[in-house]
Amino acid sequence: MPPQSQSKKSHHVCPWWLAYTFDNSLRRMVHPADKTLAPYVRPGMSVADIGCGFGHFTMGLARLVGPQGRVLAVDLQQKMLDKTMARLRKAGLADRAETTPCRAERLGLSGPLDFILAANVVHETPDPAGFFAETAESLTPTGLLYVMEPSFHVPETQFQAELDLAADAGFEIAERPTLTGERCIMLQLANRKARS
Repeated sequence: MPPQSQSKKSHHVCPWWLAYTFDNSLRRMVHPADKTLAPYVRPGMSVADIGCGFGHFTMGLARLVGPQGRVLAVDLQQKMLDKTMARLRKAGLADRAETTPCRAERLGLSGPLDFILAANVVHETPDPAGFFAETAESLTPTGLLYVMEPSFHVPETQFQAELDLAADAGFEIAERPTLTGERCIMLQLANRKARS
């Protein structure tokens, strides 16, 4: 299969109602958002949660960036964004976050961003190469992209193919975080010093 065909393939987007099965108290215990992201996110940062779902990680990001920071919660489905904003309002965090719908072929990020989280979303995009290119354009020179993929759903070979596309977009591996049930990688721009 030619390289371009590999980057664009059929995809399936998790329906909004299925989020009730995995965005729950068990997930908050196994993947505590604040603790998972605290090593990478500081007060005052501008960050994005791509494929935010019901806002599990968006909530943690909003707490970590503080009142001077900014969180952009991005999702393809308006019901996901509505649920995320409702949770942010209930927690008193809505003033530091905004939601924005994306399209399957374009994220529409407003940068520059210090940190981008893509939790369980790259395998759902129809054009992973385009996804990595757009996130690279949206980051600050020292920004980070944290990619998580569900290990039960995304085999190691597919994850490696995603990392190859990330490298083609100008990313290099900064770290290999570990998280139960996830394949994780922290990416940085390979030419970050030249861009700063």
